[in-house]
Amino acid sequence: MSIEAMIKKIKANPDYHKVGMILCHNGVVRQTTREGQEVTGLSITVDHEKLKKLIDSQKGKKGILDVQVEIIENKALEVGEDVMYIVVAGDIRDNVIETLTYTLNTIKTKITSKKQFIK
Repeated sequence: MSIEAMIKKIKANPDYHKVGMILCHNGVVRQTTREGQEVTGLSITVDHEKLKKLIDSQKGKKGILDVQVEIIENKALEVGEDVMYIVVAGDIRDNVIETLTYTLNTIKTKITSKKQFIK
């Protein structure tokens, strides 16, 4: 997984000249749950069919050049390790922020499931 490689791929797109913003999300294993319980690790599973449909739909939005997602799945990750990268490239801030936010929230609620290892 590499945000730099994802950005490099975007910059190689022949329509890159239309891009005014590239926005990145780097999800990391947090030490506590939302409720405050101590976490020792995390494992993620992904519905790849739903993920592909989501990415394709977001790439089709007005002003969006590319949406890329990488998720480490089916591996016990430790606190502090990277879990997911999302990179969105588009014309203006409003379009890019909206697309990243929607993509992230949909992945978290409808495409992935996580198992937190509680201490």
